[in-house]
Amino acid sequence: MSRTNSHLAHIASGRYGCGMTWNEADGALRAELTFADFAEAFAFMTRVGLLAQEQGHHPDMAISWNVVTITITTHDAGNTVTDKDRKLADAIAALGAA
Repeated sequence: MSRTNSHLAHIASGRYGCGMTWNEADGALRAELTFADFAEAFAFMTRVGLLAQEQGHHPDMAISWNVVTITITTHDAGNTVTDKDRKLADAIAALGAA
């Protein structure tokens, strides 16, 4: 499948429209997002990584073609959900809504 310049610009801009719902269970926040293709999913993960680095709080992430799974917990607080986790989840959700 070939990529057009407008498609690549769309990915680079961070406009995903992927929808996101966080679920809290077992001491973690989890979200699974589905994108149009691998390139959009990978671009989103990259943006999440940069955001996490800025906040100094890093989620566990996995990718399977066009599906990204994100898990956030505070390990040094006993693997529980803290305000730090909620702040990062809100920031990630804002990326997903862009």
